[in-house]
Amino acid sequence: MYLTLKEAAEYLSLPEQYIESLIQQGKIRTVFDGEQYVVNKEQFNTHFEQLEKYKKQMEEYFSEPIPEDMDVKDED
Repeated sequence: MYLTLKEAAEYLSLPEQYIESLIQQGKIRTVFDGEQYVVNKEQFNTHFEQLEKYKKQMEEYFSEPIPEDMDVKDED
């Protein structure tokens, strides 16, 4: 599925100017359909998969209990 630059910006929750700069840098591939440049939506699947993996790792990290410090002893 192809998206216009505006739709791609909304899909990625980024400003349209930033999407244009990523295209100029060659980080996002586009196709010219005769009227405008369009972006293939499938190229972002890996990005979203990596974000989900990172979120899952962070949830696991923050859900671990804090271990008791071995050096602190209350011996009053």
